Amino acid sequence: MYRPILKIPKTRSEKVCDYIGVIIFLLSIFYIAVMWGKLPEEIPVDFNGKGEIDRWGSKIELIILPFIGVFLWIIMSLLEKVPHMYNFPARLNEQNVEAFYLNSRKMLNEVKNFCLILFAVISFQMIRIALGETTSIGWWFLPIVVIGIFIPIIKGIIVTRKIK
Repeated sequence: MYRPILKIPKTRSEKVCDYIGVIIFLLSIFYIAVMWGKLPEEIPVDFNGKGEIDRWGSKIELIILPFIGVFLWIIMSLLEKVPHMYNFPARLNEQNVEAFYLNSRKMLNEVKNFCLILFAVISFQMIRIALGETTSIGWWFLPIVVIGIFIPIIKGIIVTRKIK
């Protein structure tokens, strides 16, 4: 199958998504550091589909989210650089290869940065709950997660179907 290795520069929208995702994520790490001394020893660490607390645990567990976020960011950033390794329809050819690569890379970029923002929001809400500012992560959380992950994927599929 035709799979050339192309160096396609990041688009403006990909760069903006990267900046927004990384800045919000770094702010959440900064917020964790600033609030660390104010946190009780036990904080909420697991939530059900309604956003209610399922389990309380050590505040050390709050550090896990940034590590997972950094790991995901690194892996997904590396995957963005190798679109020739993705799975594409059989109609991939010299004329449309750049469009396929760019579309799939944009989709991955949006999901990557949504995950960073998601981890930032989870950290923020865990701290707010631990400090007694709210009682749950919010009923809205699960629908936002589902919508936020599926919109880039559905958008990417639609664009892929339109590529000739």
